[in-house]
Amino acid sequence: MDGRTDSVLITPGRKSKARSNDTVPEMNDLSISNNANATTPSKPSSGHPRSLSSAPKFSLPGSQQTDVYAEARSQVKRYLKDNIIGVQTIAEHSNQNTKQFVTRQAESIAEFIDELVQCVKLDLGKVELENKLKRTIAAQLKRRSLTEQHSGKTDAEMFNSAMRFLKWLCPGSDSTFSTTNEKHIYPCFVELINFVAELVVRPLLDQQPTSFDEYPKQLVRSYNKTDVKPDNAEGGHRIDMALKCDTLNYNGLNNDDGYDKDSFQFSEEDLKAKDGRNDERPNYSRIFAVIEVKPNSSDANMLKGFSQLVKYSKNVYWKQHNRRFIWGLVSGGSNVKACVLGPNFLLASRFMDVTTVEGRLELIGFLVNWSFCELPKLGYDPTIRFNHKHGCFTIDMADREPGAAQTTYYLRKIVVVAERVFGRHTRCFVVGKQPPSSDENCNASADILIKDAWPEVSGSAEDDMRDESKLLERVSNGLTGRSEYEGLYPKYINGGRMQIQNAHGEGVEDTTRTVLGETVWAQLGELPLRAHMRIAMSGVGEPLKFIKSIPELIVAIYDVMRCHMGILKHCQILHRDISEANILVRRDGTGVHGMLIDFDHAISITDDGYAKHAERTGTLPFMSVSNLEDKPTKRTALDDWESIIYILCWLGTFGWNSAIRQSDSKRRKNIASWDGDDVEDIAEAKRNHMHSRDNFTGITKGFNPNISDIGRLAKVVKGLRAVLIDNHNDPDLRGAMIISDSFPEENDSDEETDQYDIWAVKSARKPTDIFFRNKYIHRSVMREVVAAVPGMVGGLIRHIKSLQGMHHDGGWIGHLLHEAENERMHLMTWMEVSKPVMWERALIATVQTGFFAVFSLLYMVSPRTAHRVVEYLEEEAVTLYTHFISEIDAGRIENVKAPEIAVAYWNLDPESTLCDVVLAVRADEALHCDTNHHFSDCIRAKRESLFEDMDTNSNKPHIKY
Repeated sequence: MDGRTDSVLITPGRKSKARSNDTVPEMNDLSISNNANATTPSKPSSGHPRSLSSAPKFSLPGSQQTDVYAEARSQVKRYLKDNIIGVQTIAEHSNQNTKQFVTRQAESIAEFIDELVQCVKLDLGKVELENKLKRTIAAQLKRRSLTEQHSGKTDAEMFNSAMRFLKWLCPGSDSTFSTTNEKHIYPCFVELINFVAELVVRPLLDQQPTSFDEYPKQLVRSYNKTDVKPDNAEGGHRIDMALKCDTLNYNGLNNDDGYDKDSFQFSEEDLKAKDGRNDERPNYSRIFAVIEVKPNSSDANMLKGFSQLVKYSKNVYWKQHNRRFIWGLVSGGSNVKACVLGPNFLLASRFMDVTTVEGRLELIGFLVNWSFCELPKLGYDPTIRFNHKHGCFTIDMADREPGAAQTTYYLRKIVVVAERVFGRHTRCFVVGKQPPSSDENCNASADILIKDAWPEVSGSAEDDMRDESKLLERVSNGLTGRSEYEGLYPKYINGGRMQIQNAHGEGVEDTTRTVLGETVWAQLGELPLRAHMRIAMSGVGEPLKFIKSIPELIVAIYDVMRCHMGILKHCQILHRDISEANILVRRDGTGVHGMLIDFDHAISITDDGYAKHAERTGTLPFMSVSNLEDKPTKRTALDDWESIIYILCWLGTFGWNSAIRQSDSKRRKNIASWDGDDVEDIAEAKRNHMHSRDNFTGITKGFNPNISDIGRLAKVVKGLRAVLIDNHNDPDLRGAMIISDSFPEENDSDEETDQYDIWAVKSARKPTDIFFRNKYIHRSVMREVVAAVPGMVGGLIRHIKSLQGMHHDGGWIGHLLHEAENERMHLMTWMEVSKPVMWERALIATVQTGFFAVFSLLYMVSPRTAHRVVEYLEEEAVTLYTHFISEIDAGRIENVKAPEIAVAYWNLDPESTLCDVVLAVRADEALHCDTNHHFSDCIRAKRESLFEDMDTNSNKPHIKY
């Protein structure tokens, strides 16, 4: 083991400049656990990061929690396509004759309800109106007949239902009803939906079905409970309303194929509790669509409604493993929009105003079509069904070759669930080729993994060379017979793009384009095409959370990257998505081994080792800097090696399972910047951390000290960084980034000095904390008294040295004096605000004189340390002004008008306030912090000219004063 642990530091090459598209994968945990306790799918642990494509980000452990509503709003703004024409066509039956039959049914139901609305609009008394409605309902129901196997509601029940929803459809008809009160709308919407459902199974006598296609296959109804927490919801959220979809069977019409009548309701827990279902309360295992109701249709309310729809629909994907897309409704008062949520789109129809004839007809059209259309039109996958005969779910798939025979697999375990609304919707199932009842040991025969996902594709299946099934087949063929890679990668069995049947019984590719239809697709511009992909492969492993020690982790990573380089060498395929979720661990008689999985974003490479396409791919915390920066530089294996460093740092900080999860938020502070919403910020943070050993030590110092052998892991990642980044003068360098060779490695004494600097600054701050407490204006005055000194001292000393040595200063004096002037203006501003009295002015002069003497001595002895001290002083200033702003926002400090001196100096708006001044000062302090950090690095690197960077990046001459 020791030999293998050391050899992980040996890399195949060196690194270079930046490179980079928008096809970014989710974290796909293609794991098959051999642990009996790990067979139940669960939501991601709080320590997992997110990827660029998925709008929802995983929250960091502890206090780094994500605002899920803000996340959903962000996703809505990114994926929403509003006011789409023809959304209803997505739900229409594929058979033209059946579609016409369903249209007539919807029109007859709309006419029935319109007749009731007209009754309400008559000038009738309460009793007279009720009698009129009862007669109308009775007459209409006599014209209709119940379909087989349905008991039907009584005339009285239908009347009671109509009395509720007519309040909503006829504003002003009931003084106790408010169209802007959500809770008033809930029961009305429920009754309207269930009223329509009742009429779906009661067609007009002259519109009876003549073929099986003209019978409703399922009944879409509303749960009676509203504003309720679903039975199996995670957390305490409540949804406004939800629809359910119950299958209808007809004697003599259904084939006895062994499949349960609820076969499309893919939920094991639902299956177990089927006889005792609660039809009143929603359950995410059975919800067909979520409905969100808002008081009106303003842009703000609709945005909130869409955002909540996205948030709650995520649970539908999580619980229903055969959902291809999800329907939803958002109501703003009397205006309703139908929505479709898919892998990379949120489509919303035009408003359907239920107070108008046209609006009601369109909404009823949706409800009726949902009851008649085929399962794929509802968003379900008909190739995943429950087989009642064998007591398990089956999954059908065919090989890529046209006309290939279909293979049916029998489900054993669900190991990965779709946990996002947008993205690839990756799911993984452990399956066997035989039914469980025919296996003596069904678990032993469950040695096949099926991966089901919706990746972006280019062109047809025949022309798409980035098809994962093709790449995985190439890997399997290329490494066959090479025993050194055995067990380190999954082996392809069969699969490819899935197909669904069209109206003519022909197989067509299941893509987002076929889901939406040409009418809708034509309105979506350049929306990337996604295809339903299903691949069967052999090879089992466990997630990294089953790693037992640091040595095991290092061995697993070594195996993975050995396999990575083998695939690169023998198959000419670059993986491009090295992440925590794509590394598994497996155990056999020889010990622990790593396994590389998930080739969604793998790509063929050219003979010189470059990827042919530069795209941004990966999971944000693990992506290389150049990948994040989305530059056109070509990708190489070195990007993947850089990702390995980030993975090891992430695991060293957060741990790899809940048992060793770190609770110290301060230790996580630096690495937390690798995960967020702003890709450029993440790239900047990583570039800064990888910049030098000193900076990188800020990451390794955050490693969890409670993990045994954590120092060994720190040594490994430091060695990897040194090889990949610091050996950048190698002529074969290609990879993540270029770091200036002007910055040499630092020694441990530098780290110790910085710690003393930090300690000194924080100690000096304590008296002001005690004396001034929350008097932030006075604290600001005292801080600026000190802050105005360093720039002047540094400029003065360098000015004298330049005169005595008769040499150019390299631009330092001007920068330092400008900083001193800026800090002096901060002080003048706060003096104007605070109006200090005589004794306060005396204290200011005393402190300033003492600090001037101490800092002058420090700058003459060690300029580098002096600038480091200023850096940490400025860092404290940023913190101070952030608290200052919080106090203003909270109303504890009056947000007075900005003083004239501040308005003139920062060129502020004449109406600016104190808060605007604090923001301007804080921005200055942040700049001074970065500047002094850079000055300190320059001194350490013996770079006396500040013009070197400009000289190398521009052809313009610079005066070296």
